[in-house]
Amino acid sequence: METVNQLLADYNVVDLGIRLLGAILIFIIGRWIARRIVSVIGKTMRKRGIDDLLITFISNILGVILLLVVVLISVGHLGIEVTPLIAILGGAAIAVGLALQSSLSNFASGIMLVSFRPFTRGNFVEAGGVSGVVQSVGIFHTQLQTPDNRLVIVGNSAITGSPITNYSAYETRRIDLIIGVHYDDDLKLARDTIMGVLTAHENVLEDPEPVIMLMELGDSSVDFAVRPWVRAEHFWPTRSDLLEQLKVALEKAGCSIPFPQRDVHFYNESSESPATTSAEEKAA
Repeated sequence: METVNQLLADYNVVDLGIRLLGAILIFIIGRWIARRIVSVIGKTMRKRGIDDLLITFISNILGVILLLVVVLISVGHLGIEVTPLIAILGGAAIAVGLALQSSLSNFASGIMLVSFRPFTRGNFVEAGGVSGVVQSVGIFHTQLQTPDNRLVIVGNSAITGSPITNYSAYETRRIDLIIGVHYDDDLKLARDTIMGVLTAHENVLEDPEPVIMLMELGDSSVDFAVRPWVRAEHFWPTRSDLLEQLKVALEKAGCSIPFPQRDVHFYNESSESPATTSAEEKAA
């Protein structure tokens, strides 16, 4: 208040009006210049192939800093001492920082995300307990678009504090299927039938070559591990196609995909020599 009174005493109304008008012009022009600087820096970084997430993050921080500088210059043009104001802002920043520790943690985590870049925009990831396509990484949070078209906003600290699975990090992915056939089926015929389905599918890659291994002699079936490779964007459609085509092809070849079975033995306790009968209990 004393600063304002001193200002009114030092300048008459006309001078104060001129200074106020000048401060407003400085703010308007300075804000425009700040935006232009941020835009030019963003375009320069894009030309150099820097990741979009890093460009957005740096642009946001730079925009806030430049705007604060413009405000201080505008206030200084009015004749108000800027140094005490900076000290006040610094003290306020410390108080706000203590009150918003979680936000500062999100901010620090945001810097880590754009620095180490475990993912980029457009990647399908599982992070912070959410699966979705990365839309943006902000100063405090990351936006993910889920497969059912929901926008989920996750705090950056939740992402860096948990495992991050990037399903789009590599161009190819392996599909892991377990296909069981009956114990009475011809295993060579089953293997050849499965391989025929894999090689015939247009999305299954020749390199790496599909792998079919006898995985386990299960309780009710002989299980094959079927592992073809596809491009990452073809993973889910191809997996669905293969499951359907493998079932049809195996049944057509005379093989069967059995239900889980269990042998149950009944004992007649009233008889001196227990009689044993067996029944099959089928579980869907």
